[in-house]
Amino acid sequence: MILQALKEYYDRKAADPDSGIAPPGWEKKELPFIIVIDDNGNLINFEDTREMVGKKKVAKTFLVPKAVKRSSGVAANFLWDNVEYALGIRCKAKEERVTEQHQAFLKKLDAHRDTPAIAAILKFLHNPNKESQLKNFPSWEDAQRDCSILSFRINGHSEPVFRETDIIKLISENIPDDGDEKIRCLVTGNIASLANLHAAIKGVRDTNTSGGNIVSFNIDAANSFGKKQGANAPVGKEAEFAYTTALNTLLAKNSDQKMNMGGCTVVFWAAKENDFETEFGSFFSEPDKDDPDRRTGHIKALYTSVADGSFITDDDPTVFYILGLAPNAARISIRFWQVTTVAQAAARIRQYFDDIDIYHREGYPDYPSIWRLLVSTASMGKTENILPNQEGDMMRAILEGLPFPMSLLQQVMLRVKCDRDISTSRIQLIKGFLNRQWRVSNPNNERSITVSLDNENTNIGYRLGRLFAALEKIQQEANPGINATIKDRFYASASSTPAVAFAPLIRLSKHHLAKLEREGRKIYFEKLIGDILDEVPSFPTHLSLIDQGQFAIGYYHQNRDFFTKNNN
Repeated sequence: MILQALKEYYDRKAADPDSGIAPPGWEKKELPFIIVIDDNGNLINFEDTREMVGKKKVAKTFLVPKAVKRSSGVAANFLWDNVEYALGIRCKAKEERVTEQHQAFLKKLDAHRDTPAIAAILKFLHNPNKESQLKNFPSWEDAQRDCSILSFRINGHSEPVFRETDIIKLISENIPDDGDEKIRCLVTGNIASLANLHAAIKGVRDTNTSGGNIVSFNIDAANSFGKKQGANAPVGKEAEFAYTTALNTLLAKNSDQKMNMGGCTVVFWAAKENDFETEFGSFFSEPDKDDPDRRTGHIKALYTSVADGSFITDDDPTVFYILGLAPNAARISIRFWQVTTVAQAAARIRQYFDDIDIYHREGYPDYPSIWRLLVSTASMGKTENILPNQEGDMMRAILEGLPFPMSLLQQVMLRVKCDRDISTSRIQLIKGFLNRQWRVSNPNNERSITVSLDNENTNIGYRLGRLFAALEKIQQEANPGINATIKDRFYASASSTPAVAFAPLIRLSKHHLAKLEREGRKIYFEKLIGDILDEVPSFPTHLSLIDQGQFAIGYYHQNRDFFTKNNN
């Protein structure tokens, strides 16, 4: 199903001449350097295609002849390759190995030496002084140090040699077919030539620099019934090229259809052209530094699309695919695979933002990214300390309309108690967890958590959280300028074992109330505590983890309510 959906995506893009997706026999590749020569093979220039993007140099991307599949052997690409293959100049490998590589490169060119551009390249490559001539160009040092990829261009022409009309025709008419074995393709169902080796998939974070494979059989233990390599999962050459090209296009550096979620790289696309496939990633990622309001605008469009006819509608039946990929040595593993519709995906994303919506201070984002929320669960607030798979599990729950994993609530409550910091991000995760949990199963008929203070919520944890916030507020008003409050000393015990913690806290509050100078404030706090305790028959000896989450939200809501009233 995954490979079929990717092939359909390739077929859709290939039918559009403006899509830029690589045709059969070609692929997109960054070429940092171009050697410019004249028709007689004389060196004219060593062109650096790299440009500064932020703090990094990024090379220009070209449509090049499809790369060969390399392992430990020698295999040269046609008209482009690294410095050792293309020029026979040593960078890192042993001299004997470099000679062998360069001979393989020359052999491919010799077969087409009647083509004028290739004849000029061969003249340059056979020039014994080419290395000393290249050293005259400042960027040559970078190319040799990094063993960079390069190609050739004839002076006066605007494109590298492989984009000249006669060579494009040559490449397209001579797509290699290195196997005559015919099989029933598992992707198309048609009889086709077997793709024994599948092209590498690049762009999945933390994979090998040479890429990885989804379909791969490179050890005897993986083979079955005496079959070898690709024959164990027979895919035709056409389908293999289509699905690998489609996936590499989705994973490209400048792709709008991928995002990173923890240790998982996620790509997404629609069954037919749809704006949603390019905007989907912005719903979960951090805002663009150059256009921070763009993401907020897209999310707001999810809520207003029915009224204003924006890019998504509630009844769009277009099939939508989400694929999560993770590195696994030389292979790429499927972390998750979601097939839904644009309408359903949009509805579940709206539901998610409704679930986590909470009253917050000015300046805090209305729609925080998943990373911003999860980093609040990590020790010392560091990204690398987010629990493994947490982002992927959370995103999968959002897209499938399921509760968040229990490990998420456990981690949030642990950080709240350790740091004694009831931040907006943590409260949003708790609120989202509880509301999504109760939507699936709510045996105690718990009331859904609201955006702001809910005076009708009678849950014991919520009430005690409100009470704790009130006692802290009394302490702060009785002792202006106090540095440490009861939250710093008693929050963990109050939220876990109320019967032990609240008795001394209430006695202490009576002393604090007596210190208040304004009689009206005493009456206000006494009435507030009475109203809260009306629904608290007794202090429980222990609160469950769910009720501890309610405690945190009750504390947060009551605190925000004090702040709002002060502002008013």
